[in-house]
Amino acid sequence: MKISKSHLLDGKTISITGSKSISNRLLILGKLFGDLKIENLSNSQDTQLLQKALNEDSETVDIHHAGTAMRFLTSFYAIQEGRKTILTGSERMKQRPIKPLVDALRELGAEINYLENEGFPPIEIHGKKIDKNFVKIPANISSQFITSLLLIGASLENGLEIDLQGEITSRSYIKMTLKILKDIGVETHFEGNTIKILSAASSLSNQKLDRHYHSSKIKHYIVESDWSSASYFYSLVAIGKKKMHLKSFYAHSLQGDSALKEIYLKFFGVNTISDAGENKITLLPDIHFQYPEKFVLDMNDCPDIAQTVCVTCVALKLPFEISGLGTLKVKETDRLVALQNELEKIGCKTDISENSIKSLEFFEPENDISIATYNDHRMAMSFAPFALVKELDIQNEDVVEKSYPDFWTDFFEITEKL
Repeated sequence: MKISKSHLLDGKTISITGSKSISNRLLILGKLFGDLKIENLSNSQDTQLLQKALNEDSETVDIHHAGTAMRFLTSFYAIQEGRKTILTGSERMKQRPIKPLVDALRELGAEINYLENEGFPPIEIHGKKIDKNFVKIPANISSQFITSLLLIGASLENGLEIDLQGEITSRSYIKMTLKILKDIGVETHFEGNTIKILSAASSLSNQKLDRHYHSSKIKHYIVESDWSSASYFYSLVAIGKKKMHLKSFYAHSLQGDSALKEIYLKFFGVNTISDAGENKITLLPDIHFQYPEKFVLDMNDCPDIAQTVCVTCVALKLPFEISGLGTLKVKETDRLVALQNELEKIGCKTDISENSIKSLEFFEPENDISIATYNDHRMAMSFAPFALVKELDIQNEDVVEKSYPDFWTDFFEITEKL
């Protein structure tokens, strides 16, 4: 899709649907425990695929590109007594490792077999009752593996204790999961590298949580809008220097990617003004902002917004050095390699390692810029704001449906061709 060189319109308002991360957690918990009404659910393809999988009885479940669904459903099906499930996905999904989670579930007593390549989907799961309540898992892997275990912990008869070994990656996502569990009445403890989830029921029936249900439990959950999706608009404001409003965002958020507020204020001069009465935020650029000499940050707690930050830096010719990105290599694509390839097309040579990326030099890009998206929704959306600098073509633009189906409608509503 060709995007002409554009400018950002001033004072526009965008409404983004609920957080994919929160929505997917709540769908699993709602299926396990019932008694939970969810409002402002994400309309992302990932969430729709997870919802469909949870509501179907077929033996084979295909979750396509939905990595979150693959991980969360692996634990969910492992505790569905008497049910056999074959969990599969796209060719890329079959290249994304699942071994750390399967190892942990097997340690607990789950019965899971690989059907093709050891350590990768598709997998065959024979649901059974799990009595063990202690497991070890590496802490430096995707937080979704850990969250997958946390979500089923309260439904196990003896609860669950998880020993996280090593440095914890994406701690904010683990805290998000624990806060959601607390909101619906599950008692949790997180100290050092140990997480304890107290048992909420003695079986997997849809009975209500009993003695560990707090009196303040939330039965009607309104999902906050998605901060990861907001990142693309922060990028537009940083580059385009016009204010914008985003609906359904809270001043105090569960989402790790709300770190956007501090990152874009410190490095790009974009202020976030919260209106608690309307649950709205305003992104206000400081046109007199003095840029730092270099963008240097460990993004271990919010790696999903690294692509957006890189493109913002290149558009503003701000040198950057970002670390803490080890998990990007096992996403929809190897995002570090993809970033290196595509950033060069928009005028930036980079150096990458196993967990970092840094700029080496900026140069004037060619006129015919065509951005490959690698079946990765974030590649498409993070590069779109560069259209404020130069015309570009985004390949396979429909890939945004994975997390933000309305992205292009919203993008063209707030930009105008020059």
